[in-house]
Amino acid sequence: MPDVWIGFNSADRQRYWWRTSIMTLVLTGVMVVAGLTTPAPDRWWLVGGFGVFLAALVFGMLNWIYGQTLLTTTGLKFRTFVSRRSIPWSEVAGIESRQRVSRSGIWWDLRVVRARGRSLTLPGTLTNRMMDAELERKQAVIQERWSCAVGD
Repeated sequence: MPDVWIGFNSADRQRYWWRTSIMTLVLTGVMVVAGLTTPAPDRWWLVGGFGVFLAALVFGMLNWIYGQTLLTTTGLKFRTFVSRRSIPWSEVAGIESRQRVSRSGIWWDLRVVRARGRSLTLPGTLTNRMMDAELERKQAVIQERWSCAVGD
């Protein structure tokens, strides 16, 4: 079987780019207003703090948007800007869909449940659409590859 990449398609990537851009513009505006209205001695600490927070947030969003999972005959390989990780199929105990509720809405993603150790979120599987066919397709592909690898 050929290797399969699991990640965001171009439409989802573009949608998340728009969200990241809007969030960056809003937080930059807050940083500028805070810098212009704060007294001089405290200004640079506040602007610097906002700047560091904004840079970390944007980097995290880009890492999240471009993260992917490679399904191979030996296991799962996670790839993001900052990390590379492999999990053999023998360590996988299950693939589950997880729902998270936040102020910005309800989000779903896929997690690898390992036989030993903590569960890990699969890069490239996050969505905020209820009953997302693309997420269900990704889960079905992963389940199928896992079943073939362990011989069920």
